[in-house]
Amino acid sequence: MDIPVLHRLALNESPYPPLPSVREAMQRAVAQAHRYPQFHPDDLTERIAAWCQVTSDRVAVGSGSVGVALQLLHAVVRPGDTVVHAWRTFDAYPLLAAMVRARPVPVPLSPDGHQDLGALLAALDHRTRVVVLCNPHNPTGSLITADALLAFLRQAPRHVTVLLDEAYVEFARDTSLPDSPALLDAHPNLLVLRTFSKAYGLAALRVGYALGAPDLMARIRRQQLPFGINAVATAAVKASLRAEGELRLRVDTVVAERERLRRELVSLGWRIHPGHANSIWLAAPDPIDEGAAALTEAGVLARHYPGEGLRLTVGNRNANDTVLTALAGLRAHQSASRT
Repeated sequence: MDIPVLHRLALNESPYPPLPSVREAMQRAVAQAHRYPQFHPDDLTERIAAWCQVTSDRVAVGSGSVGVALQLLHAVVRPGDTVVHAWRTFDAYPLLAAMVRARPVPVPLSPDGHQDLGALLAALDHRTRVVVLCNPHNPTGSLITADALLAFLRQAPRHVTVLLDEAYVEFARDTSLPDSPALLDAHPNLLVLRTFSKAYGLAALRVGYALGAPDLMARIRRQQLPFGINAVATAAVKASLRAEGELRLRVDTVVAERERLRRELVSLGWRIHPGHANSIWLAAPDPIDEGAAALTEAGVLARHYPGEGLRLTVGNRNANDTVLTALAGLRAHQSASRT
């Protein structure tokens, strides 16, 4: 008999639905669903630019951050070029590379779950057009410090676009976090990629954006699908930006729950490195396969990488307590089996 899923913690989604003010804006937009959205999302681009305190020619908007990433690859990659990325990473990157007939070049993570910046630099050559960095990293939650990122940018060839995926940046609290938009003037090959899917809880609406040099953004915008950002999504993003203070309180709650989960799991004997996303990363040699099975039995759907790791989205308190109970039970069973 199939076990019902009670808590979906596999996709790093927000545990919260859109705020009431955001839902109201969405409902008003639905009432105009017989009208086309803007041919290109110029109004939304200008709104995001003002929010980020940059000029609008430094912004490109697309269908989720993955959509913007695909626009970038269409703009700068030719068949036979390479796209270098850590592995593991966000699963979409090798798929996107294949879609533009490029060759993905995976570079293993370090044993502690960090992106190996030296190895990534060594993998760049004359065929490389894009190198992907995630900060915080997906799935491990590790962080690239400001000093490390700056050193990487200084060494990366100018013909290589450095795609800095900051899908989880709102959840990072480390003081060494880079101020990546401040680096754009000195590094025109840097592209900062962000999304409204995670911290803003709009995953179903598919809106992401990039910050970068005007020339690079213009090339990306030329790949924009006409009418590609629907009116409901546009209204939701604008309303979310107006409600940024409320949304930050929600993010603070997720961060507090992340730290509670980490402390409790460490006390149970799990070896967990500090993470900076909205997730917890359990890695081998801890019993992650058995952990995945215990969570499934408890009705928790997590992201399982067999033999490698287990990524757990930070859910609401009830979901997180279910995780702790299941993994504590596994540890107790293992201890009893050894005696």
